[in-house]
Amino acid sequence: MISMLKVEALYPARDLLSRWCVPTFPGSDNASLPTQARLTTLGAMRVGHGAEPATNERSPLGVALILSGSLILVGLIVNAVQRGLFHPTGAADHHDEIFTKYAASQAWIATHLAEFLLVLVALAGLLVLCTVLREHTPTLALLAASAIIATAAIWAALQAVDGVTLKQAVDAWAAAPEVDRATRFADAEVVRWAEWGLQSYFRVLLGVALLLAGAAILLSRLMSRWLGVLLLLGGLLSLLIGFSVGYAGLESPFQDVATIAFQLVILVFAVGLLAAGVRAQKANRR
Repeated sequence: MISMLKVEALYPARDLLSRWCVPTFPGSDNASLPTQARLTTLGAMRVGHGAEPATNERSPLGVALILSGSLILVGLIVNAVQRGLFHPTGAADHHDEIFTKYAASQAWIATHLAEFLLVLVALAGLLVLCTVLREHTPTLALLAASAIIATAAIWAALQAVDGVTLKQAVDAWAAAPEVDRATRFADAEVVRWAEWGLQSYFRVLLGVALLLAGAAILLSRLMSRWLGVLLLLGGLLSLLIGFSVGYAGLESPFQDVATIAFQLVILVFAVGLLAAGVRAQKANRR
């Protein structure tokens, strides 16, 4: 009997110790648990370095960032490779020379269809990024997504003109008898100038979309600020290229430099998105 009283006398001390040693959080289930259950919870929390138990669940943020970066990278890199292999090159604004190369190309329509699809893949990566940003910067994310969709629409029209209409026009010019060649050449030039207009507006709209997405990244603070800065820089370059195409056509010394800089900026941004997604996944497993 005496020994039982001694054990019972220890219960208040045990409860006091548990209140000091077992963390309870207002509004959490842990606060309402009995002492023994909270002690069990504390034991579970001691997995690793004394924080929360490790988890193998994937981070939704990490998955979305990895998907976004992967789509952008695949679209850019595969398109660059296929264009280098199949797209005729030359002075784009020297029409007599370049139209001859276009007419001789057997892969013209196919390579433009591939380019159309691959750029849409990259734009889809930007749309995935907008879904990530929507919760934190809803207005900017919505505006950026709208601009991306408008860019995709302009891109479809551009590729229809460049990939199909221009090919038919230059083929008709190349096959025309001498008496009709001047007229057919003029027709092909009209199509080319329509391509200029669509290319200009495509670049401008893409620049607006990138500027909006870059601003959303900076305000959301979901990822490193330099990623937002890169998108702002890419958007500015795209805007300037669009204005240059409208005034100077498809080639100029400025466009040669700005286009390379734009591609490098977007490439680094996509790699940065992948790295941010991997870091988010690792942080979720700790």
